[in-house]
Amino acid sequence: MSVHTLQRHSISKKEISALPLKHYTGSIHLIDSDAKMREAARSLSREKVLGFDTETRPAFKKGESYSPSLIQLAAADDVYIFQIGRINSHKSLAGILADRFVLKTGIGVSEDIKKLQQIVPFEPSGFIGLAGMAAKAGIKNAGLRGLAALLFGFRISKQTQCSRWDAPTLTRAQIVYAATDAWICREIYFALLERKGSERK
Repeated sequence: MSVHTLQRHSISKKEISALPLKHYTGSIHLIDSDAKMREAARSLSREKVLGFDTETRPAFKKGESYSPSLIQLAAADDVYIFQIGRINSHKSLAGILADRFVLKTGIGVSEDIKKLQQIVPFEPSGFIGLAGMAAKAGIKNAGLRGLAALLFGFRISKQTQCSRWDAPTLTRAQIVYAATDAWICREIYFALLERKGSERK
């Protein structure tokens, strides 16, 4: 994916809303069993960089909170969506999350890790926060949608954000939304690396 040539450091909400929508169109694997999880973990362990995100059922009442329902990991050619509640043993998945040789890049990773550790015991390693990378590059936008807009010139949908992520059967819109978030995290990571390299020249 080509990076925007303009080396801007911020973009407004109004500018973002005027941009064309884009979503992930590649291969998506929905992981809803232990057997599928072990197979997915084998494939993911061969990757060097993964896009990382989670989805959690929204809480609307005071004092109400939920654990993450999904973990999304984007590889070079595929996105894997793990339905945490449908899997009995998370050992293989925990192995990927603890592997320092497989980089996991995302937004708000510290908070996601904390919540995930309550249901999937693992010692986190290899996680990279994109907001920190963006800040080092002098970029004001720290969110996923702002970074996507600034770096690539398109808009990521927020339409399915507040939905029942713990539903046994996910809708196609939910699956695409979840996959897009992980995919764009990986793309942003490489775009920020490229931008960093071009600024050094």
